[in-house]
Amino acid sequence: MSKDVIEVRGAEEHNLKDVDVEIPREELTVVTGLSGSGKSSLAFETVYAEGQRRYIESLSAYARNFLGQMDKPQVENVEGLSPAISIDQKNAANNPRSTVGTVTELHDYLRLLYARVGVPHCPECGREVGEQSAQNMVSRILELPEGTRAKLCAPVVRDQKGAFEDLFDDLVSDGYSRVEVDGEEYDLTLDRPELDENYDHTVDVVVDRVKVSADARSRINDSVETALTEADGTLKVVLPDPPEGAADALGGSTARATGDLADAEADEEATEDRLVVELSEDLACTHCGIDISEVETRSFSFNSPHGACPECEGLGETKEVSEDLVIRDASKPLKHVFEPWSYDRTYYSRQLDNVADHFGVSLDTPFEELDEAIRRQFLYGTDDVVHFQWRTKNGTREKTERFEGVIPNLERRHVETDSDRAREHIEEFMATTTCPACEGTRLKAESRAVLVDGTAITEVNRMSIGDALAHFEGLEANLSARDTKIAEEILKEIRARLGFMQEVGLEYLTLDREASTLSGGESQRIRLATQIGSGLVGVLYVLDEPSIGLHQRDNDRLLNTLEELRDLGNTLLVVEHDTETMRRADQIIDMGPGPGKRGGEVVVNGPQEELMTTEASVTGDYLAGDRVIPVPDERREGDGHLTVTGARQHNLADLDVQFPLGTFTAITGVSGSGKSTLMHDVLYKGLVRRMNDTDVNPGEHDAIEGIDAIETVRLIDQSPIGRTPRSNPATYTNVFDHIRELFAETNLAKQRGYEKGRFSFNVKGGRCEACGGQGTVTIDMNFLSDVEVPCEECGGARYNDETLDVTYKDATIADVLEMSVEEAYDFFESHPGIRRRLQLLKDVGLDYMTLGQPSTTLSGGEAQRVKLAEELGKKDSGETLYLLDEPTTGLHPEDERKLIDVLHRLTDDGNTVVVIEHELDLVKNADHIVDLGPEGGENGGELVAEGTPEAVARTEASFTGQYLRDLLPDVELEGPRADRDPVEGDDAAAKADDD
Repeated sequence: MSKDVIEVRGAEEHNLKDVDVEIPREELTVVTGLSGSGKSSLAFETVYAEGQRRYIESLSAYARNFLGQMDKPQVENVEGLSPAISIDQKNAANNPRSTVGTVTELHDYLRLLYARVGVPHCPECGREVGEQSAQNMVSRILELPEGTRAKLCAPVVRDQKGAFEDLFDDLVSDGYSRVEVDGEEYDLTLDRPELDENYDHTVDVVVDRVKVSADARSRINDSVETALTEADGTLKVVLPDPPEGAADALGGSTARATGDLADAEADEEATEDRLVVELSEDLACTHCGIDISEVETRSFSFNSPHGACPECEGLGETKEVSEDLVIRDASKPLKHVFEPWSYDRTYYSRQLDNVADHFGVSLDTPFEELDEAIRRQFLYGTDDVVHFQWRTKNGTREKTERFEGVIPNLERRHVETDSDRAREHIEEFMATTTCPACEGTRLKAESRAVLVDGTAITEVNRMSIGDALAHFEGLEANLSARDTKIAEEILKEIRARLGFMQEVGLEYLTLDREASTLSGGESQRIRLATQIGSGLVGVLYVLDEPSIGLHQRDNDRLLNTLEELRDLGNTLLVVEHDTETMRRADQIIDMGPGPGKRGGEVVVNGPQEELMTTEASVTGDYLAGDRVIPVPDERREGDGHLTVTGARQHNLADLDVQFPLGTFTAITGVSGSGKSTLMHDVLYKGLVRRMNDTDVNPGEHDAIEGIDAIETVRLIDQSPIGRTPRSNPATYTNVFDHIRELFAETNLAKQRGYEKGRFSFNVKGGRCEACGGQGTVTIDMNFLSDVEVPCEECGGARYNDETLDVTYKDATIADVLEMSVEEAYDFFESHPGIRRRLQLLKDVGLDYMTLGQPSTTLSGGEAQRVKLAEELGKKDSGETLYLLDEPTTGLHPEDERKLIDVLHRLTDDGNTVVVIEHELDLVKNADHIVDLGPEGGENGGELVAEGTPEAVARTEASFTGQYLRDLLPDVELEGPRADRDPVEGDDAAAKADDD
C-alpha cells in the first residue's frame, strides 16, 4: 500500500456495503452523495472513529479512565491513519459563561495583555493609579530637566472637616514650618491658617523644596522617604513651572492644575500653570482613597471571583420583576390587574383596599385609567405613609406605614423566602435584564478601569472581530518601549487568531457573544479557525458541511482557509454538498447510488471530471449542469402583507419590512446581517406574544400589522425532536400510533386481549422489562467507558416474547421499527392512513431513515424535516405562517428539490412560508426575497433589497442578487460565477422535469 493514502477496507458501519476506498493524504477530499447514502458513516463513524479509538487505546489505563473508550467501528482495516480531529456542526457550549472570546482562547491572551501592560485607573474618578517604590519615585523626579523646581509634600489631610489646630501644633513641634492648605501655602511659624471646621479641607506638609540635579539625589531621596512616612505611603510632587513632558516623566496619578485644587478665592493667575502629581507606594487612588487590588490575569476573568462582577457573578445578566409580566392587561380593574396578587387572598385585598382608600380611587377602576403617579405608587410604593385598617376575629387593628409596592414586595420575597415553590412562582413574573452594575460586561469595576492605550478590556470584548483586528493593528506604536517588548508576542497571537476568524467569515461576531447562541455552522468555523491557529501538521481533519450558514460571498474565503490547512501538510476529509467546494477539491468520493439501503457504495472516487462523466452519479449530473432545479414559471403576488415596523433588536436598524401573505418568502443576506434576529426574535416571538398571550419577550420593534390574516404561526427549527433515545421519527409523526392500532387488530392480539398500548416500548406490559424497552443495557466498565450491549432478554428487540408472537405479514412490531421509511411505505401498501404519513417523510427526503432511529442521533437538518413532515400531516385552514431556518441544511440538490416541492405545496394551499436561506436554488424558487445587509454585525441590519428574485438580482448593492444572476435566465447581468455555474437553459430544465 502506498504511504500517500489512507486505505479503508471492508467498511460496514450502518448502511455501508463492504466499502473499500483510498483517501489521498495531504489533499482536500470531499465526500458527497444523496442524504442517507453513507457519507457520515464513512467519514465520521468509520475513518474518524477508528483514528480516535486508536489514539485512546495508546494511552494508559489511568488516562483512559478520564477519556473513555470507543467501540471499534465495523471495518476490516484502516491503514495510513493520521491523528484525527473532528470539526462537526454540534454546538457543545451550553454554558452561559462561554463566549466567542473564551472558546477561541482570545480572552486568555487579552487577560494576559491587560495584566502585563494594562494601566490601572480609579473606578470612581478615572485617574491613573500606580504603585511605586521610594527609589522609583526618586528616579522619576531626577528624570525631570536639570534645574526644575519641585516641592515635595506629604498629604496628611484630604477632604476632611475640621480646624486642625492640634495638627498644626504637632507639625511645628516635629520641625515642619510650611504647609499647603486648600492649595494655598502658609508658614506655620508666622501665619497659621484659620479654618472653618464645617467645611472640607486638604492639608499638605511641605517636606522640602528642591532643584532637580544629580547632586541633589541624596537630599531628594531623604525627603521622599520622609514624606512617605508622614502620609502613609503617599507623596505629592508640586511643580510651580512644569517643563514640557513633566507629567509623563513623573507618571503616577496626575492631578489637576493646582488652580483646581485651590480654594475658589485663591489667586488663579499665580497657580494656573502649576502641576501636581501624586505618587503612592500602594496601588491606590490617592484622590479618592480607594485601594486597588493587584492586577493579575484572573482580575479579568468573569469566571473568577477576583474579576467577576459581584452583582451578577460574571453572567452579565440579572433577573428582575418585570412590570409587563406583573400587569399583562392594564384594562382590568385595579383589584384584579396585578397577576401575582390575587384579590381573593386576604393579605393582598387588605393592602389594595387601604391603598385605594388612601388615594381615593375605586378598586373597580381600570388600571390604565388611573393617573400615572398613582399607578407608579401601586407598583413601586408610596412616597408617604398609608393608614392601614383591617378586621380580625379579635377586633379591628390599625397601623401606619409606607406601602411597599407590588414590585418591591415581590423582589424582597424572592430573596427572603425559603420556599422553592414560592420562589418559582415569583420567577414567573421576572425577566432577564442586563446587569445594571456592570452593564452586561461581566467584570467588576476595578477590572473595567484597567486600560491599554486608553481602552478597557470590556470595550475590546464588545468589538466585532473585524473591529478588534483593526484596533490591535499597530497598537505597539502607542505603547512605551518597555510595554512594547512585553506585549509583542501576546499581540502577535491575538492578531493571528482574529485574522483566522476573519478568514472563515466570522468578522461580524463580537467577542462577548455567548457561545450557546451561535449556529452550528458558526461553531464549526470557530473551531476551524482555532485549528488553523494551532499550526498542527500531519493531522486528519474530518469536517461536516463547513459551508452551512455561509453566504456565497464568504464561501471563497472559507475554501481558501481549508486549502491553507491542507497546504500546512494536513489531510482534509469534508462531507459537503456545496458545488464550489467540490470544484476546488483534489478528490471527490460520491456515495450512493441511492439513500438508505440503496446506498452505502462508492459510486465515484476521483477528480471532479470523473464525477461529471459518470452516468450513475446524480451528484455528477448536478455538478455538470445536466440536471438542475428549475425556476418556477410564475411568481405568486400574494394577498395582503404581514408588515414589521421599527425592528431594532440587536443590529436591526429600525427596520420596516413586508412579507406578502400567501407567498413563499426567503430572507437572505450575508452572515450576521440580522436574518435570525428578524425571524426568531421579532417576527415569531412578536406574533406568539400577540396571538397566544404568552410570556415570550419579543425583540424590540414598533408593531406587526396584518396579524388578522394569520390563524397560526409555526416555527420549524433544527432543535432535536426528542431528548431521549425513546423518541424516534415514528413516534414524533404519530405514524407509530396507527401501526400499533394495526397490530392490535390482528387475530392473535384480539385473542389475547392486547390493545395498542401493548405494542408501546415506553410503558409496562409489552416491553422487555430487563432493558425497560430500550433494547440495550449499559454495563459499568470501571476505568473504561460504559458499554452499551444488546439486552440478553430481548436481543435488542425492545419487546417481550409474548408481544413478539404477534405478527402482521410475518413481521413483528420490532421488525417494523427496523424498516426504512421507504420499506415501510411498501410494506403497508394496503393501509392508506399509514402510507399517507410515510409519504410525508418521503416528500421531505427522508426515505432512507429508519422508523425507530433514536431522535438523539438525528442531525439538525433531519430533525427539522421530520418536524416539517409532521406539520404537513396536520389539517390547517390555509392561513398558517410557517417559519423555517435554513431548511436545506444537509441536503443534496436532489433532496433539496423535493423540499422545494413541499414548500410550494404548503404555499399553494394558501399558507405563508418564510425561510432563512443561503442556498441559491431554493432562493431562486421564492416568490419574494427580503435581503438584509449590506454586511454583518454593526454594518448590517438594513434592508438592501426586496422583491422577486429577478428584482433583487438587478440590485447592484445586493450580494445575494449578484450571485442569483447566473441562475435566472431573465436577468441579463453577469454574476461572480458566470464562467463556472451553468446557466439554466431549456434543455436542462426539460431534463429536470422529465426526471
